[in-house]
Amino acid sequence: MSEVKQQIGEVIRLLNSIGFDLGTYHISVWGALRILIVLLLVIVFAQLLGKLARRLFRKLTSLDRTQQLLGEKIATIVVWGISILVGIDVLGISLTALTVFSGAFGLAIGFGLQKTFGNLIAGIILLMDRSIKPGDVIAVNDGKGNSFGEVKKIGIRAVSVTTRDNREYLIPNENLMTQQVENWSYSSREVSIAIPVGVAYGSDLDQVEKLMLQAVASVPRVLAFPSSGVLLSAFGPSSVDMTIIAWIGDPEAGVGNVKSDILKAVWRLFRDNGVEIPFPQQDVNLKDTEALRALVEALKGGDTQQSPMGTV
Repeated sequence: MSEVKQQIGEVIRLLNSIGFDLGTYHISVWGALRILIVLLLVIVFAQLLGKLARRLFRKLTSLDRTQQLLGEKIATIVVWGISILVGIDVLGISLTALTVFSGAFGLAIGFGLQKTFGNLIAGIILLMDRSIKPGDVIAVNDGKGNSFGEVKKIGIRAVSVTTRDNREYLIPNENLMTQQVENWSYSSREVSIAIPVGVAYGSDLDQVEKLMLQAVASVPRVLAFPSSGVLLSAFGPSSVDMTIIAWIGDPEAGVGNVKSDILKAVWRLFRDNGVEIPFPQQDVNLKDTEALRALVEALKGGDTQQSPMGTV
């Protein structure tokens, strides 16, 4: 055993002799290897403890998912902080020596890592005030207009939101803190859907309302409470405009498909009960003038003749 220790000591002395001096500091191969080994051990140690902390919080069923995520993030930050301090102590670096570089390090954080730290703090605040949490449905600006998606994960830097077309958006935490966010399930998961429908003038509006409510009731995802309703919106130029109000409790499953199912049911019921869905129509009125009368007479006679409007 002593021979092994002696051989190891000789290898260390050899590696330590290979290097150069920088002022009062001696930089050697052994010193570099020692730093790499300590860094590797610190990373492995921090990752293992982080995984252990996450498993521990996920087993705490008394906490909801948001509280578990908050605990996991705080525990991860604490574990990494302690691991880094232990690594510094093992390397024998004096913390007082680090004060020399504190100014430059502070400037680096201020200019280079400002957004990163801002997103980290914003993510923790989002979890603490529970304004946005995993499972919520929020509006997302996809460049073509507002879409909506389900919050899948709140990470250290960004929130992962998956839309109905299976696109995943990574929104920086800081953006959700500083901008207006439309959260469909903040206080309740019940969402109302407004569906405009036009019927012809002369239709029995009481019958139309009953048929619309019957169509809504035939769609499984529509809630019985709050109850659906039908509103008369306006007297349009070609139709009596009405609006169906329906409620769903699972907005993450989509809204357009519910609208489609309701409109299909309305179409079938209107067709079976003789309710007309009008299309735009226009009446053209011709002003009575001498030129118009001459044109009409020429057309009646069937002969080409000169009129005030030209040759007919």
